[in-house]
Amino acid sequence: MSMDRRHFFALSTATAAGAAGLPSGTAHAAEQTGATSDTTTAATPDDAAGGTTLPGELTLWYPRPASEWLEALPIGNGRLGAMVFGGTDTERLQLNEDTVWAGGPYDPANPQGLSNLPEIRRRVFAGEWGDAQALIDSTFMGNPLSELPYQTVGDLRLTFSSQGEVSDYRRELDIDSATTSVRYTQSGVTYRREIIASHPDQVIALRLTADTPGSISFTAAFDSPQSVTGSSPDRITIAIDGTGQTRSGITGQVRFRALARACAEGGTVGSEDGKLTVAGADSATLLVSIGTSYTDFGNPTGDHTARAAAPLNAASDVPFTTLRKRHTDDYRRLFRRVTLDLGSTDAAKLPTDERVKNFASASDPQLVSLHYQFGRYLLISCSRPGTQPANLQGIWNDLLSPPWSCRYTININTEMNYWPAPVTNLLECWEPVFDMLADLSVSGARTARTQYGARGWVAHHNVDGWRGTAPCDQAFYGTWPTGGAWLATSIWDHYLFTGDKEALRKRYPVLRGAVLFFLDTLVTDPSSGHLVTCPSMSPEHAHHPDASVCAGPTMDNQILRDVFDGFVIASELLGEDADMRAEARTVRGKLPPMKIGAQGQLQEWQEDWDAIAPEQNHRHISHLYGLHPSNQITKRGTPELFAAARKTMEQRGDAGTGWSLAWKINFWARLLEGDRSFKLLGDLLTPERTAPNLFDLHPPFQIDGNFGATSGITEWLLQSHAGELHLLPALPPALPDGRIHGLVARGGFEVDLTWSDAALADCRLRSRIGTRAVVRATTRLKVIAQGKPVQTDHPEPDLTSFDTVPGHTYRLTPSDGPAGLG
Repeated sequence: MSMDRRHFFALSTATAAGAAGLPSGTAHAAEQTGATSDTTTAATPDDAAGGTTLPGELTLWYPRPASEWLEALPIGNGRLGAMVFGGTDTERLQLNEDTVWAGGPYDPANPQGLSNLPEIRRRVFAGEWGDAQALIDSTFMGNPLSELPYQTVGDLRLTFSSQGEVSDYRRELDIDSATTSVRYTQSGVTYRREIIASHPDQVIALRLTADTPGSISFTAAFDSPQSVTGSSPDRITIAIDGTGQTRSGITGQVRFRALARACAEGGTVGSEDGKLTVAGADSATLLVSIGTSYTDFGNPTGDHTARAAAPLNAASDVPFTTLRKRHTDDYRRLFRRVTLDLGSTDAAKLPTDERVKNFASASDPQLVSLHYQFGRYLLISCSRPGTQPANLQGIWNDLLSPPWSCRYTININTEMNYWPAPVTNLLECWEPVFDMLADLSVSGARTARTQYGARGWVAHHNVDGWRGTAPCDQAFYGTWPTGGAWLATSIWDHYLFTGDKEALRKRYPVLRGAVLFFLDTLVTDPSSGHLVTCPSMSPEHAHHPDASVCAGPTMDNQILRDVFDGFVIASELLGEDADMRAEARTVRGKLPPMKIGAQGQLQEWQEDWDAIAPEQNHRHISHLYGLHPSNQITKRGTPELFAAARKTMEQRGDAGTGWSLAWKINFWARLLEGDRSFKLLGDLLTPERTAPNLFDLHPPFQIDGNFGATSGITEWLLQSHAGELHLLPALPPALPDGRIHGLVARGGFEVDLTWSDAALADCRLRSRIGTRAVVRATTRLKVIAQGKPVQTDHPEPDLTSFDTVPGHTYRLTPSDGPAGLG
């Protein structure tokens, strides 16, 4: 059964026509990777037209150990994370587990809020913004005021007995196998370490070998900034036990246990008083496991000791070669779905940190590929089905009070973390977001009821491990009720990429609740008669000195159009809520339209305040949500708004924090200006914005810039938001030749592209669910499937449309080009 194209591409007008299942092999892939049913098995790189990435091209490497945290190399299995320093006298593994949050379950909803809401709204509509913010600060903010931080477990430190000068040192992270390694020679002995974070076996494993028997000797011990107790549970194991901190008056309740066990070939192993000793071994494997008592956001009473012990005991009976193979097979099943080749120069031979320093002045297209795939590596490593979502630092954090508490900041950062998930063929990695949405529909219902007297659910600009949903921090930043709605748009977007009707049905109540809240809380703007959010704000941006609170900012209206449209079509498709659907359509029609200001810019607020806003180059450009990630502003569909969005981008300039630059890379790609977008990637790939280990710097480190850049590079090569698959829409002139395999487009298509001299040479389109393909390129295309020409329509000279069959592959080439390309 084919999927009606309108379902995927025209949210405001589509009518459901049914959904098809995925091609055969999906169930097997899901069983092997822990994926949900929306996951399809991609071809391996060997199946890609144009071949594979060569060994070593996907490696970060350095000629010295890490001297600081931002030089260490990250590994992770979704739940467990480690930063590997690679020292020769000592090795440090800084450890995280994704449920170690300070405090415990709490409800931050402020019961004073509801009675003060009418006066807050009156002050906003009267233009008394400072007074409105003051009242919000005193009566409407959550309790506690700040949400709780994500925290480190601590470190495992190894101290080696070998002495002498070190030579031939190399430290690397191979992101094709998700393996960190260290190699060096000392006193005539060559030592090697390999470190993996295994998803199948749920342990971190460190393998130590040497080319001379009996050379492996070290001690190992945990330490932590947490209050912990060390012990030796048995003769080959050490442990620490601790509890997440008490913060903001909320008692720490997440208990955790970290275990490390040594298994050696030759020599001796001993454990006493929390210290592990390996002496004279030929080789050794060190296994690390961490368990916590966190079961869900309302239950921190699980058995952390059993959760730590079970995977450790199971892995202890498995040879390292088997652990490594399970890990690599599992990881590559995800990672190798997409390959990217942009060419290479001699710059690729340099250590990674030197390449970042030189990128602006040296031709290094392969660093673009490496940075792109590093983003995919990080997403696989910090977000798997059943884990917590990636927070502001993924899972990698060495502090008890990290910047911005490592929360889920949902006014851009968390959403940006997941932009690469569907388009770079990592749909499984998106699953934790949907689990968190289910949680927020529960905790956010309390906030909606208590503070707004509303049905449904709401979440503001931050969420933590306990799913706090009330306004937090202060009114200037926290008075934004649309964060949960933005996250909820993922539910419909997932359907656009997959056609998975059962997943949509499962998540539909969450989408419905997000809409229900705004049906209850939108109010009439007395000056315009439109229905608006109030109080709200354009995230983190003042419209007058020290005043951000307003009514109906542009971004809110854009988000609400998307979440309302998704709900309307989903409810029709599923045969649910006819009356509410009609109401949602009516309310959507009363939202304020986007406006063009006196400077020709897209207005950020209902009033034309852009010219007087205190920060003309503010890092947030929230009102361009309609350009990206939404599809409400397009070159052909809304040319006047498209021009206004471009004017806004020119006004804001190219400066910005790491994540802000990453969003601008996506904006300029949507504006179809690859040269400008590439320039901003160059601004990101500098030591000021990219750490030696390729972590994005706000500064400090925030992982969203990594993910946003990966998304932006994808947008250069393939866009599918405007009702068509647009091939090479924003290809930068600096990258005239290349190929990519395995991208995913809305409508359920998997796409391979080859280009030469800045023109499309070959495209392979695999149809997952039988949607009609509408493809835009710079030239008319001819289409072949199963060795035969496919009937096509050409409604425009550069538009090619044809029916597809689920599971079939279609080859598209320029109609005036040679037939044998690719």
